[in-house]
Amino acid sequence: MKVDTMRHIDYYVGVPLCFLGSVCQKIAALLIRRDKKAPKNVLFVELSEMGSAILVDPAMRKLQQETGANLHFAIFKKNKPSLDLLGTVPQDNIYTIREDSFLSLAQDGIKFFFWTRKRKIDAVIDLELFSRVTALLCGFSGAPFKVGFHAYYNEGLYRGDFLSHKVAYNPHIHIAKNFIALVNALMSPKEEIPYSKTMIADNEIRIAKVKFSAQEKKTVIDLVRGCFPKFDSEKYKIILINPNASELLIQRRWPQENYAQLIKMILENSPRAIVLITGDPREREEAQRLKEQVQDDRCINFAGKVTFAQLPLLYSISEFMVTNDSGPPHFAAITDMPTFVIFGPETPALYGSLGKTTPIYAGLACSPCVSAANHRKTACRDNVCLKVIKSAQVFKTIQPDLEKINAQS
Repeated sequence: MKVDTMRHIDYYVGVPLCFLGSVCQKIAALLIRRDKKAPKNVLFVELSEMGSAILVDPAMRKLQQETGANLHFAIFKKNKPSLDLLGTVPQDNIYTIREDSFLSLAQDGIKFFFWTRKRKIDAVIDLELFSRVTALLCGFSGAPFKVGFHAYYNEGLYRGDFLSHKVAYNPHIHIAKNFIALVNALMSPKEEIPYSKTMIADNEIRIAKVKFSAQEKKTVIDLVRGCFPKFDSEKYKIILINPNASELLIQRRWPQENYAQLIKMILENSPRAIVLITGDPREREEAQRLKEQVQDDRCINFAGKVTFAQLPLLYSISEFMVTNDSGPPHFAAITDMPTFVIFGPETPALYGSLGKTTPIYAGLACSPCVSAANHRKTACRDNVCLKVIKSAQVFKTIQPDLEKINAQS
């Protein structure tokens, strides 16, 4: 389904269902008393954001380490590969929901309620800030403990009143710390209004790293060599360019002509560099247009050449990546590869990668223009916040890393 279609369903169907569901739950709470036992089977719900599956990993690991709870996760089927990168949640404990049509969404939603009861889910943590769909999944999950963000007196979208642990979303700290706050709320020994009155240190949101053998890396090196036969890892160094951003917020895309200028500057200043333009198979034509603007055989259209599961392998053999604010910098966080992330409609203070990353951000008066309060929907049709960031500025930012490549013998 298109993003706006999903938003319309979320509003026109979600609002009345959230209201009716909240009334039903209040009545049920008066009739049914449940023992407040420590939760053993905890379900995290995050449907739409692939990057959030990485950003929530420190919170999931904390809950598992401190309580021994069995972790479960519900996510859109197309986004599941992002959850698989770190393998924190067992495959059998992942529930996927199809979003290709309203019918499949409804069918999987109904099956979800049987799945949670079969799995004996006793706590649900809703990671979404504004989705009524996840509020409904959480509300009717059958779990006695329901944790999520609540607006209180702040602006926010109506999501019913299902939560047993209402956490005050903090728009001034990184989203990964907000996820930790949800876990802290579930583990709190006493009731609080609002949850969670805890200090969250920077070291709590460190991402686990993955390591690969030389043989594993060779599989991706061979793919690079298939596109650039002259490739030799001693002679050439790989720089990645990710010019894409999801359809959820196309305003995050830095202009293609800027990427073309940047790639030309990289290749002119570093004879040892080859540039791989990354993306999924659907973005191959767009990547080809970018390659044709550059007109250099060291600029390679690599979109669709690796599977999603192979992305960390690609990152592990690359020097660095320049990318829009999208999923790849979060996926790269599980490796040691540096990323340079171009921000506009969102802010790196809240949504920056937890890896070795450098944000590039103009910080206009209108930016960031999307938030939890506006369903991440902006009226802007002219993303000046990105257009004012010129290729020369980005090149200057990456130049120290480029000089390291040039200095290697």
